[in-house]
Amino acid sequence: MLILLAFIIVFHITSAALLFISTIDNAWWVGDNFSTDVWRMCAMNNTCMAITDQFGEYQSIQAVQATMILSTIFCCVAFLVFILQLFRLKQGERFVLTSIIQLLSCLCVMIAASIYTDRHEELHKSAEYRVEVSKGRYGYSFVLAWIAFAFTLISGVMYLVLRKRK
Repeated sequence: MLILLAFIIVFHITSAALLFISTIDNAWWVGDNFSTDVWRMCAMNNTCMAITDQFGEYQSIQAVQATMILSTIFCCVAFLVFILQLFRLKQGERFVLTSIIQLLSCLCVMIAASIYTDRHEELHKSAEYRVEVSKGRYGYSFVLAWIAFAFTLISGVMYLVLRKRK
């Protein structure tokens, strides 16, 4: 049981790390001479500019920002609730609250990545960019967001079926 518990904790921490990296790192959309995410756009000459309300489709970017932040917060809160429930629940009870919070994290990251997937063409056609960003491709932070979606979904289901044993 101790090995299973250690695996669950490592899996949850990995999910949180993936969410942090995909939310913070500047690689959602990359090209030969630029990289951009939901916060800023950087050219290869190390000049970065924040994505503000001057950009077209800024509401979509804000939705992605908000849901990624919520996803990260929910994942961290789910871990704390899991630790609390680990010592407070009676044997045989399920970690339902932890599962619900983790599944909310899963839902938020899915919404963020889906919005970005759907709106990426309009997001990168804005005239405010200093570099032509429409000819880019999805970066590793975007891929990590989808991997984090899978990890949080698996983790949420694991908590739902997990029973506390001796």
